[in-house]
Parts: sequence; C-alpha cells; structure tokens
Amino acid sequence: MAGLSIFDISGRAMSAQLVRMNATASNLANAGSVAGSANEAYRARKPVFATAFDEALGPERATVDAVDVVTSGAEPTKRYEPGHPLADKEGYIYEAAVDETAEMVELLEASRQYQNNVEVLQTAKQLMLGTLKLGQ
Repeated sequence: MAGLSIFDISGRAMSAQLVRMNATASNLANAGSVAGSANEAYRARKPVFATAFDEALGPERATVDAVDVVTSGAEPTKRYEPGHPLADKEGYIYEAAVDETAEMVELLEASRQYQNNVEVLQTAKQLMLGTLKLGQ
C-alpha cells in the first residue's frame, strides 16, 4: 500500500466503522435471545482492528482496517425456567451474553467516528475545490 491519500485513509476508516456498527447491530438484535444450551446461546461479536501504515511514508500516515470479527468470551446467563420450551433436561435456559447498554454506547461511538470521517472527506473536498479556484 503506497501513497495513501486523505480519501483512502478516511474511506478505509469509514469501512472499519461500518463493520463495527454491523457487529453491534447484530449483537443488539440478538440481545435477550435464549437457547437450550450454553453452546447454542448467542455470544456478542466484536471487530478486530489493525493499523495499516503507508509504506512510502511510514508511521506518519496510517489508517485502520477491520481484519476480523471474533466472538466474545462472555458466558451466557443461565436461568432456571423449567416450563420454557427450550429448557434443557435440568430446566435451564441460556440467555445471550450481550450487554445492551455497552452495545448502545459502542454503536453511538462507531456512528460518531463514521461521521467524523465523513466530515474529513467533506473538508478535504472543499479545500481541493478552493485550491482549484485559486488557479483560475
């Protein structure tokens, strides 16, 4: 990767934030879901980010990439409900390991980061147009 422009940097950062928002939306959609065993219960998904440096300029110019989405290690909540249709033979159901409050904060932060990058792109575009007008 050589010669990252401001558009490359912001575009890749926006793409990474989109992965983050999608994972968070999936977590929120599955919050409160139950299963008949701990293995079947939904576990929150989290994106893994890596810094991507511009080979030509080194650490002075970098962006971020979403390299993977991993499953959280949080254990599902075990609840005794013997009358539930998904209850195991001991009468337990397992609720998804999703902290809805933390996920909402994550979604808010990801959307703000995305919006920040949109503003960077808009500012860069305005500066480039202004520079072109100077040459007229």
